[in-house]
Amino acid sequence: MAEESQTKSAPLPDENSAEDVSAEWQNLGQNLKNVFQNTWESEERRKLQEDIEAGLADFASSINKAVEDFKETPTGHRLKTDVEDFHERVKSGEVEGKAREELAAVLQHINSELEKLSKSGGTNSKVEGEDSEEN
Repeated sequence: MAEESQTKSAPLPDENSAEDVSAEWQNLGQNLKNVFQNTWESEERRKLQEDIEAGLADFASSINKAVEDFKETPTGHRLKTDVEDFHERVKSGEVEGKAREELAAVLQHINSELEKLSKSGGTNSKVEGEDSEEN
C-alpha cells in the first residue's frame, strides 16, 4: 500500500516533460520579446534610423533638383508639351478610339486563327503564317 500511494502522488515522466517543454516555450517567447524590445530601444537602432531618414531626404532633394533642372531643358519642355498633347487626346476620346480599333483588330486576328485551327481539327502543328515570320 505504501508503494501505491507513492505512485499516485508522483507525476509521470511524460507529464513532467510536457510541463518542461511548455515552460521552455514560454521562456523562449519572453526572451525573444526582451531581445527585440532591447534592440528596438537601442541607441544604435535610433542612429541607424536617423541616418536612413537623412539619406532618404537627401535622395528626395537630389531627385527634385534633377527634375526641376530637366524641366528647364529643351527636352523637358518638349516632354511637357507631348504629355499635355497626349492628355488632350485622351480627354477628347481620340486615344480611346484608336485603342479600341487596334484591340478589335488584334482580337479579330486571334479569332480568325483560332477558327482556322478549329476547322482543321487542331491537328496542324503550325498556324498559317508562321513560316513567313521565321524566314
